[in-house]
Amino acid sequence: MNGSESANNRAAASGITLALIAFSGFPVGDAIVKSMAIDWPAAAVAALRFSIGAIALAVLLLWREGRDGFQIRRPWLHAARGLALAVGTITFFSAIYILPLAEAVAIAFVNPIITALLSGWLLKEKMRPATWVATLVAFGGVLIMLRPNLAEFGWVAVLPLVSAFAMAAMLILNRMVSSQRSIFAAQFYLSFWAAIFLIIAATLGHLTVPVMVVGGLPGWDVVIKCTVIAITATSCHFLLFMATMRTTAAAIAPLVYIQLIISSAISVYIFGDPIDSIALIGGSLILLSGLMLWRSERKAATVLEA
Repeated sequence: MNGSESANNRAAASGITLALIAFSGFPVGDAIVKSMAIDWPAAAVAALRFSIGAIALAVLLLWREGRDGFQIRRPWLHAARGLALAVGTITFFSAIYILPLAEAVAIAFVNPIITALLSGWLLKEKMRPATWVATLVAFGGVLIMLRPNLAEFGWVAVLPLVSAFAMAAMLILNRMVSSQRSIFAAQFYLSFWAAIFLIIAATLGHLTVPVMVVGGLPGWDVVIKCTVIAITATSCHFLLFMATMRTTAAAIAPLVYIQLIISSAISVYIFGDPIDSIALIGGSLILLSGLMLWRSERKAATVLEA
């Protein structure tokens, strides 16, 4: 092995390590959100979290690029990204307030499958047979996981599935603005519009929905927790960006499923949520579908490179 190959291997190993750290950090933020279920409504928590994130990103963008950094093209697409993120966040936060953390995260993990379907429909990207098979397996897993939850929690159990569709829509919109000259500007406007829509949703919920009534200003513990979530989520995304600079997306993709393992551990050992055999079967099918999709994408990429 020559020096160049050795350096590439070390870079790839460090990239995988960074990705593992990043994916391990996301469930921690989810657990913090769930811990606020009795403190503040989900919409208000989401609005505060993204408001903090938007302010921090605005300062960072101004420091790095000055006022010119705030100049963007196609602002309506950024507003649409923010709306999709707002819907995805509020439904997911609401889901983990009510459902066991592991099951909410597992259902939301059909996001890559939905993204593949929407890509074929909206971006006219060709759907391979393997994608259709993975889609059927994933939705079979979702139906299995939803059956006991629908009986216990009602249609609120569908919330993580709604979140998955919304986040998939955001990913499609991200591709539409991929030519954005500044990644910091793109991230700022995503958080900015999400905060705007979430503030509107929290206000309307406060006025019309009893369970969304905000009983005064948040306590310092809520503010601190929302700040921690904003910092950890931003840091995890930054680590993922660094990981993709060191190794391929194909090598990183399957590591995302460590979130299911960590979320399950947190759900059982911290929140005391039981995981029954039906949920395990459904979650395993969703995991299998994701790995099938990853394997298919990697094989296709290898063929193209050849």
